Amino acid sequence: MLKALIALTFLTMLASLAAGAGFLLRDHGSSRRLLTSLKLRVSMAGLLIVLLGYGFYIGDLA
Repeated sequence: MLKALIALTFLTMLASLAAGAGFLLRDHGSSRRLLTSLKLRVSMAGLLIVLLGYGFYIGDLA
């Protein structure tokens, strides 16, 4: 279960990265969608670090 959650978080980060690149190329700074995408990506990175730390702490990812 934990490994699936880690994989889902990582895939969400990749999707947010791709969306942010698209927004950067299309909007030319006239929209806040790029900032929203960055906020999501940073939040997912924090969650990923927490999940990895928890996984190593309980010994599930050793």
